[in-house]
Amino acid sequence: MEGTKPVNKKLAAALSGGAVLVLALSGCSSDEGNKELDAWAKSVCDALPAQDAKVDAANAAIKQAATDNNAPVNVQKTDSQAFQDMSDAYAALAQAVQKAGTPPGVEGGAKKQTDAVAALNTLSTSYADLKKQVDALDTKDQAKFADGLADIATQLGTLSQTGNTALKNLEQGDVKDAMAKQDSCKKVAASASARATTS
Repeated sequence: MEGTKPVNKKLAAALSGGAVLVLALSGCSSDEGNKELDAWAKSVCDALPAQDAKVDAANAAIKQAATDNNAPVNVQKTDSQAFQDMSDAYAALAQAVQKAGTPPGVEGGAKKQTDAVAALNTLSTSYADLKKQVDALDTKDQAKFADGLADIATQLGTLSQTGNTALKNLEQGDVKDAMAKQDSCKKVAASASARATTS
């Protein structure tokens, strides 16, 4: 099955973006902050570890499938489940940001929240689309399967680069400081940082 192996490695490499919501959160703040904003940040941050773990596990599964000498049908099954898990994780994060409401005391907070929810829902839909594409690949024709995987890897690379603009807009100034103080966000930021050094 050598034909699909390099392509699946490309797919795995494209996944190194990880959970985009928390990449901007490194650093911490000593300021007293705004208690209402801190409560808002806690409600968002507390939803992150479980979803980050789900995305991380999906990334790991795809990378494992890339390093093992798996038959195309097994690669298809692994990648399909991984994309479904990522879609579910980003949908859950969108719900968490939606449920948290507008970050209190933040200029343009309502728009930033709406944009972040839209960005997360778009990511969820995009991963669901990738799952459909993987499911539709012909595992009996290895050349076609490899070509299909290559196309998916390209889309995945674009996804991980473009998916976080609105999230970065949400995670600025006081919001970033409030989120950086939350233990659950610190844990996820540390986990993302550790993944970045090992990938």
